[in-house]
Amino acid sequence: MKKINVAVIGYGFSAKVFHLPFIQACEGYNLVAILQRSSSNSLKDFPEVPIVRNIDELLHLPALDLVVITSTNSTHFEYSKKALLAKKHVIVEKPFTTTLEQAVELTDLASRLNLVLAVYHNRRFDGDFKTVSSILEQNLLGQLLEFHSRFDRFRMQKKNPHAWREDPNQEGSGVLFDLGPHLIDQAVALFGVPNTVFARVSNQRMLENSSDDAFSLVLDYDIPSKTSSPGTLTVILSASMITRIKPPRFSLFGTNGSFVKYGLDVQEPTLISSSIPVNHPLFGIDPQENWGEVDTSIGSLHLQGKIETLPGTYISFYENVRDTINGTSSLIITPQHAISAIKIIDAAFKSAKLSAPVSIDQ
Repeated sequence: MKKINVAVIGYGFSAKVFHLPFIQACEGYNLVAILQRSSSNSLKDFPEVPIVRNIDELLHLPALDLVVITSTNSTHFEYSKKALLAKKHVIVEKPFTTTLEQAVELTDLASRLNLVLAVYHNRRFDGDFKTVSSILEQNLLGQLLEFHSRFDRFRMQKKNPHAWREDPNQEGSGVLFDLGPHLIDQAVALFGVPNTVFARVSNQRMLENSSDDAFSLVLDYDIPSKTSSPGTLTVILSASMITRIKPPRFSLFGTNGSFVKYGLDVQEPTLISSSIPVNHPLFGIDPQENWGEVDTSIGSLHLQGKIETLPGTYISFYENVRDTINGTSSLIITPQHAISAIKIIDAAFKSAKLSAPVSIDQ
């Protein structure tokens, strides 16, 4: 297998926690450079990997195949476009871009140049989401009517007074652009693009000079019905910074039963602590006390109890991109999926401003 030469733009939390561990662990990648505009702290962890100072220097590296973009949201479009025009494959952190027009332009450009463009919606590979997907595929709950997905934290002040993610003057800041892509992409993967979105987006903590820190999106889908009018699946996606007592991560309600799951996927805290290598058999394994609970009927049987969480596998993202570049697979998370997420975010901001549902073009 030919090694894919990779350069990473940025050396913050995203690069160190969500990308570099998998570039190192996944067979077939070779890290050739890290872009840091001023600092050189990556040399402490990667003393043999050269630092470059700007995008043009990076794109002129010999034999570079893939650019991984982990810099601020406002740079995603510019850096992705420059990398694609330089005939490089691209992985870009979520959100894909900050506007729908930018997302469409990049997708068209990658397609025209026959390059791989992958958006890092890694939460597709959360163990809890994989479990939910399997429950729905196996129809354990009957016809699903209501789906709740939350991503909550408790932090009453800004994490960092100078953090761009919470600066309302920064393009692509706020929790809807930060956590929204995760929840929205999962919903799109399960159900497709909704008919409408009704949204509330707010600065719930009422902090001065702060971007949005909470959202609640209600997505409506048509489902088959025995009556003359279609039934409705309601999907509620929300995030908040004021949840000291955490509500369920997932709540699913169907005609035959329900499934409720508490606790966030274990991969992020494991990566932060470096307590388990990413290629270790125990990586991504949810502790039994966090397994979700099901109460449902299957035929004439009533089933109640816990369902073991499937292993989380963020490394699958990098394996899939590698195989797609090598021509042996196709992207699991396509640019069209990422466009759908941006489309829904765009509609959510409009809905919040209007205090009314907004239709979404399919």
